[in-house]
Amino acid sequence: MLQVQNIHFSYLDKKNIDNISFSLEKAKHLAIIGESGCGKSTLLKLIYGLYDLDKGLIFWNDIQVLGPKYNLVPGMPFIKYLAQDFDLMPFITVAENVGKYLSNFFPEEKRARIATLLEIVEMTEYANVKAKLLSGGQMQRVALAKVLALEPEILLLDEPFSHIDNFRKNSLRRKLFAYLKKQNITCIVATHDSTDVLAFADEVLIVKDGTIIVSGDPKIIYEKPENKYIASLFGDVNEFVFGGNSQLVYPHQLKVVEESELKVQISNSYYRGSHYLMEATFENQQLFFESENKIPIGSLVHLKKK
Repeated sequence: MLQVQNIHFSYLDKKNIDNISFSLEKAKHLAIIGESGCGKSTLLKLIYGLYDLDKGLIFWNDIQVLGPKYNLVPGMPFIKYLAQDFDLMPFITVAENVGKYLSNFFPEEKRARIATLLEIVEMTEYANVKAKLLSGGQMQRVALAKVLALEPEILLLDEPFSHIDNFRKNSLRRKLFAYLKKQNITCIVATHDSTDVLAFADEVLIVKDGTIIVSGDPKIIYEKPENKYIASLFGDVNEFVFGGNSQLVYPHQLKVVEESELKVQISNSYYRGSHYLMEATFENQQLFFESENKIPIGSLVHLKKK
């Protein structure tokens, strides 16, 4: 089990992590989400041991995670951390990058391991291409394979799919997280993408200004957000006053009906492929809802929460 106990960390005089505590069981997947600058990346670096804590403790089972003051080479050997800069060697091939830390005493096993990892990240055909010739998204996929090479006990991923094309991203996510579950690898992902949270995380931490404001089951937090900040991390959300009460409603939770007290006027529409995202006004308040059909601008429609 990973245990993070009341940790604090500051860059110079600015407090970046403020009294964060949580625990994570082996083989569980945790997503950390929050606005840019909230402390997600710093938290991953502290768990890896790249920085020294101001206060608090971090343990993996009975092993304390220690920073540069205690380790000549920062970072714990049983943890792998994928930063946003990829850390690839540009003048060697993709296969050589992936197998950089694998033993040469068993060449056949090494080649098989590299082939398996390149298949997971869908980079098999680029095995003999030098890293400097790859696109940003391809480099990110190779970096993912590289951190998996020695099968860490904990894998820390900082925006791991940010450079990858949408058509490939979903397939890669499914393959990667299924592999981690199969190998019982504990995974923590810092992300802006709600798909990483809702589809693949067992637990979620929502961070704001260096502190955890809510944690728990992603489905429960998504369906019952405590405030607009939390809800907005999962996508578009309406916050409007209706019937004297302030409400938080996702666009997909509103549907057009023949008659209701919520009467809105259409002001714009956005085609999303499977549906239209309709923009409307209600008593000088802006709100959004989804519709299978495009509704003409200026139309008056009635909405009801599903």
